[in-house]
Amino acid sequence: MSETLEKQARFVVEQLRAAGFTAYYAGGCVRDMLRGVPPHDYDVATDARPEQVQRLFPRTVSVGAHFGVVCVLLGEFSFEVASFRADGLYLDGRHPESVTFSSPQEDAARRDFTVNGMFYDPVESRVIDFVGGQRDLEGKVLRAIGDPAQRFKEDRLRMLRAVRFAAVLRFDVDPATWHAVRGASAQIHEVSAERIREELVKIFLCPQRVRGFDLLDESGLMKEILPEIEALKGCEQPPEFHPEGDVFVHTRLMLELLPETVSLPLVLAVLFHDIGKPATYSFDPVDRRIRFSGHDKLGAEMTEAILSRLRFSRREIEATVEAVAQHMVFKDVQQMRVSKLKRFMARPGFEDEIELHRVDCTSSHGMLDNYHFLKAKREEFAQEPLIPPPLLTGRDLIALGFKPGPRFKEILEAVQSRQLEGTLTDGDAALAFVRETFPVAGTEPPVGE
Repeated sequence: MSETLEKQARFVVEQLRAAGFTAYYAGGCVRDMLRGVPPHDYDVATDARPEQVQRLFPRTVSVGAHFGVVCVLLGEFSFEVASFRADGLYLDGRHPESVTFSSPQEDAARRDFTVNGMFYDPVESRVIDFVGGQRDLEGKVLRAIGDPAQRFKEDRLRMLRAVRFAAVLRFDVDPATWHAVRGASAQIHEVSAERIREELVKIFLCPQRVRGFDLLDESGLMKEILPEIEALKGCEQPPEFHPEGDVFVHTRLMLELLPETVSLPLVLAVLFHDIGKPATYSFDPVDRRIRFSGHDKLGAEMTEAILSRLRFSRREIEATVEAVAQHMVFKDVQQMRVSKLKRFMARPGFEDEIELHRVDCTSSHGMLDNYHFLKAKREEFAQEPLIPPPLLTGRDLIALGFKPGPRFKEILEAVQSRQLEGTLTDGDAALAFVRETFPVAGTEPPVGE
């Protein structure tokens, strides 16, 4: 796949070169190639104008002609081809008001970080580096091109990109660049919630998510974007259950314990599972106990508000909110009836939730008895579906003489509970149970008989 992608990208460059234009690979793909990491996409920079690019290739989409960007479609692949440009004034903290088509040197100077500002000529196999990107790549340093404060003033999103690149690449941030991020962090609100969300997702899904968490905190961006997490600092917990420290420390430790690859709802549930604790904190002077009564319910409500604010999808919000709402239920699993336990385990987010429970316990009191109980039950129940096909349906109840209504749910749940517990195994037995337990109105035996 990566070889085919690069072959097609090279074809784009070669076609532009054959037409008399200059054309190079540009940006992140050059950085990754030099790191020995196969790029997942290729951008091309050229001195051809958008209309000239469109004339050269039969299938194109204009994705930003005002900024000199055309998407070239080749089979299943697409490549952004951008004209070398210099940017005009940035008045909205995100986009230039105008662009001027220019030279490779000026184009490199307008980019964000030196390691993203290099070009590569695939025809002559050479790097074109006007900004010192190779030096910083070798030194594992993330450095803004030119004046860092100006780069971040032009595009406030670059502050979050600095955190992401430092985390994903495991690079140190150049001191002047970091100083500029910290100085401008309060202006991150000039960026749309959607773009902020995209960067946060990339940070928290990468294996170095804890470094990303720390950099968000140290930069001041966490306080601006997720003040609810900032509020976890100094929220003390009962030491007998949380010897590790306050809720902020606990949350960070949980991130450390996650495997490298996680789902988005899981990592979000780790971040927000205790988000309701500061607001529900209480201290009983009699038994000298700290409590957080109802923090799971409040936390679920807060989680929905936070993720809605950041424009997450309904599917992502619902899965995360469910995990937050249910995380305290795990302490009761060994006391559940079999039917309730199977229903609990059959919910779509259970695999994420049991992992949330594991890291929650491991990062605090270390008691994993409920986790191991559930793992054993999963093996025990593995021979058949947790929720098998129903023994009865609404049609069966109608045939017995029941009229459709709220009572259907009660009856069918009662049948299913006994089916899950193994006391009802076939339809005839289920019908007999319903006749005996839920008489149809008007068929009850007279009093005294």
